[in-house]
Amino acid sequence: MVTSRRGATKLGCLMTLLLLAAVGYFGANAGDKYYRFWKYRDAMRQEVRFRAKQPIPQIRARLRAIADSLGLPSVAGIVSVRKNGRQILIEAYYDELIDFPGFKREVHFAPRAQGEY
Repeated sequence: MVTSRRGATKLGCLMTLLLLAAVGYFGANAGDKYYRFWKYRDAMRQEVRFRAKQPIPQIRARLRAIADSLGLPSVAGIVSVRKNGRQILIEAYYDELIDFPGFKREVHFAPRAQGEY
């Protein structure tokens, strides 16, 4: 004899879905911070690769604008650019606050790029 279980769910399945939703929600928050860090670091690498011969103030201004467009904290726009012979080093430091269930964590980011031109 076959009985119909239409509309019936198991509590274990619902808990699994709830857990996956929570991990996705809080993971997206942290993932967004790291994604913006990687985009900023990539912009620094592009400056080293294609614009290293530009004056230092111009490089700083461009990276400040990129940090602002990515929605990074204002201190991320304070960029150190050093040229030594044919070497260039670009770096910045900033902190982001990541919310997790029940606590918050401050993460330090230090994007950096260097190379020859």
